[in-house]
Amino acid sequence: MVLLPRAIRDDMVAHALEDRPNEACGLLAGRPDQVTRGFRARNKEQSPVRYEIEPADLLRIFREIDDQDLEHVGIYHSHTHTQAYPSATDIRLAFYPDALYFLVSLMDDQAPVVRAFRIVDSEITEEPIELV
Repeated sequence: MVLLPRAIRDDMVAHALEDRPNEACGLLAGRPDQVTRGFRARNKEQSPVRYEIEPADLLRIFREIDDQDLEHVGIYHSHTHTQAYPSATDIRLAFYPDALYFLVSLMDDQAPVVRAFRIVDSEITEEPIELV
C-alpha cells in the first residue's frame, strides 16, 4: 500500500485535465510507500497517446529530490481516453523497477481515476492507494 496525500492526487488530476488532450506526466517523491511531494513535468512528446518526461525537467526534479533528502517513489502520467491501467508501451518503457507507476484516467473527466502499479520484468502488480 502507498500513502498518497489528497492534495497531491488532486494536483495530478488537475495537471492531467490542464494538459489534455495530451498526456500529462511528473514524478512523485517521499519515502518508500509514502508520497510527500509531487513534481509536474513537461511531456516532451506532446502527444495524447505517449509521454516522455522532458530531460531538463527530469534533471531538475531529481536534483530537488536529492536536495530535499527525499527518495524517488514514482512516476505519474495520464491516459486521456483509456482506463488507468498500464498500456503495452507503458510496460515496455518501465525502466524503474523500484518505482510505482501512477496512472490518471480521464475516460470520465467528471470522475477521474488514479491507480498505482509496480511493473517489474513486464509483470504488473497493482499497489493499493490510501488517500491521506
